[in-house]
Amino acid sequence: MAKKTRSRESAPGENPRRPCPCGSGKRYKACHGRGDDVIVTRPFAGLAAEPDLVAMREFLPSAVAPLPLREAPDVPVTLATVLPGASAALVRPSGEILLAMQMQTRSGDLSADLARALRWAQSAAPGSALPVVGPGIGGDALVRLQDVLDPEAPLELTVHQDFGWWLDRSAGEPGPEIQATLERANSVIMPTEPVIAEGVRAAYWVDTGSKAHLRWVRPEPEETLMAALARLQARGELALAEGTRYAGAFRAHGLVVPVWDLDRESHPKEWVAPAAGFAARLEATVAGLADEPLTDVERRSRDALLGKQITLR
Repeated sequence: MAKKTRSRESAPGENPRRPCPCGSGKRYKACHGRGDDVIVTRPFAGLAAEPDLVAMREFLPSAVAPLPLREAPDVPVTLATVLPGASAALVRPSGEILLAMQMQTRSGDLSADLARALRWAQSAAPGSALPVVGPGIGGDALVRLQDVLDPEAPLELTVHQDFGWWLDRSAGEPGPEIQATLERANSVIMPTEPVIAEGVRAAYWVDTGSKAHLRWVRPEPEETLMAALARLQARGELALAEGTRYAGAFRAHGLVVPVWDLDRESHPKEWVAPAAGFAARLEATVAGLADEPLTDVERRSRDALLGKQITLR
């Protein structure tokens, strides 16, 4: 069923004919000025943290990072993958703010929803939780992550193997109900490790139980990335290493996430060198695209690779 588009008046002082601050290229009155049902397909464009944000939203189970705000906050602000009860935000008794990437939203602009949750938390009482971000949360003026984050700062992510960080130790030992909730959440976590190397960012080893994968959020435009991957495929250089297989890719929030099947018996750190080597090959291949167009064989490879893609968001 199609969503109804809610009419919305411009806030005082806003020019409805100005370019929309979401970066869509449309005028404000034809974009976010129309209401909350605007779909922003690449909500984190312009931020160095874009690949990390996509990973936290789509497939990292348990991870946190200090939010790199433009201005130092009065209290710490931590971005998390998911919070207890699937809350959008919560404020601990100490005043620390936690925002969830994997939250329920009621608009098509995830960047604006996260900014709304942040503004709500900055004025909420300690011990409060926000179940879901909806219209009117955090005020009416359009503010997005691009307005509040340092655009050049990546996320300094910490990946956890459980949700022990949910607990506020200053509040004492958790009761039986909280402990049971924590155990249920921990039981469904898929083991995940970051693969960190020179030229490698937003790449993660994950064990799904039947297979191990490398999922790698790439910052390049899709057309550029797929052309480069096709050239590597045609050269027989698309695998990370012997015994690995390119499984396909998925699109998420405007970026492409290639996926490789890996040997489950290998330790996650064994993929650091292969990932670094692939990153160097990919960088050189992208650089060469401007001087040498794809051959017929490479175009056929690109078409085959595109057939292995799915779109999540």
